[in-house]
Amino acid sequence: MATLRLEIVTPEKMVFSDDVDTVLAWGLEGQLGILPHHAPLMTMLQPGDLVYRKGGKEEVLTISGGFLEVRPDKVVILADACERAEEIDEARAEAAKQRAQEALKTAATEVDAAAAEAALRRSLARLRAAEKIRRKRGGGGEIR
Repeated sequence: MATLRLEIVTPEKMVFSDDVDTVLAWGLEGQLGILPHHAPLMTMLQPGDLVYRKGGKEEVLTISGGFLEVRPDKVVILADACERAEEIDEARAEAAKQRAQEALKTAATEVDAAAAEAALRRSLARLRAAEKIRRKRGGGGEIR
């Protein structure tokens, strides 16, 4: 079976680089499924989970936004931040969600509201990714 190279880079480091079978990511228009030999594409990413499959196994990461470039044999993700779903501290993510919701309620300007909304989207993405891993470990079956 054909594979494609997935590279995930943040401002701090190369987070991941390996050959995978498929990549699922959240673009601005919805979820993207990328297989080997995909047509070239470049898009912004919204905060969300990133799933890649390799050899029948699925791995889940969460990204806080960035850019995705698809080449026929390679997917490059330039992410603002990225972490493995297993490493997410759910209590911290829940606290961040609560802070963002409160900031959204008390936002004095449109800029403050936009920043609070972005923080809320990031914390929700982290919580969804952690939930997927919890379901997977608990016998919840395949990740959706």
